[in-house]
Amino acid sequence: MIREHRFLLTATILSGFSAVSAPGFGQWVHYEKKNVPRLPDGKVNMTGTRPNLPSRKVQTSKMLAAAQKEFDAPMQNNMLNDPKVRCLPNGVPHANTEPYPFEIIHTPEKTLILYEMYSLRRQVFTDGRKLPQDIKQFTPTWMGYSVGRWEGDEFVVDTTGFNDRVWPIDMGAHPSSDALFVTERFKRVDFGHMDLNVTIDDPKTYESKWTQPYRYTLLPDTDLLEFICENNPSPMHMVGK
Repeated sequence: MIREHRFLLTATILSGFSAVSAPGFGQWVHYEKKNVPRLPDGKVNMTGTRPNLPSRKVQTSKMLAAAQKEFDAPMQNNMLNDPKVRCLPNGVPHANTEPYPFEIIHTPEKTLILYEMYSLRRQVFTDGRKLPQDIKQFTPTWMGYSVGRWEGDEFVVDTTGFNDRVWPIDMGAHPSSDALFVTERFKRVDFGHMDLNVTIDDPKTYESKWTQPYRYTLLPDTDLLEFICENNPSPMHMVGK
């Protein structure tokens, strides 16, 4: 199981549309954790045996015409309308693609995902509840509504019920609609590494489903830091076209 460990996105993000390089940020508080495999010199054995608890080929989908127009506009405007400019949440799966760490904590009936960036948090319910078939039953939110289950050694999370302000869904600026349905498959490869395969299903935006793989590296002897974003009151003064 992925228990109370912190993961930071590594430098290589594979994308069906583009390749993104994500640098590491910040200085981390150091505190040596228990139950961590270590080498004789005290360093963490990142390739050690994973706790009890392979990447997939990328599948891409062509954007629908209206979505392509939406995708092209911000790229030509230096991302001026990106919600991050106004300290707004990233949404899912974008929150997993930023170069900031996040923490996964399992409890008997829910899994919590805590993000350092914007101090966001997600609840993934594992108590057997199902997502409603009609998304209109939800009050739309930035992070959506999530339920999770174990399939072998993969933790599978389904999320939907997003508002229409969630944009973009990743650092590649890909758009989405209120019909977005996200499936995340988390897999602990070894002690220090985790793979995540994200499937995007949005019939209002893409012709078919597409899958995006990510690789994360454990930060074993640290904790999340406070993150404050000061809202820019004058976005019109920022660089754009």
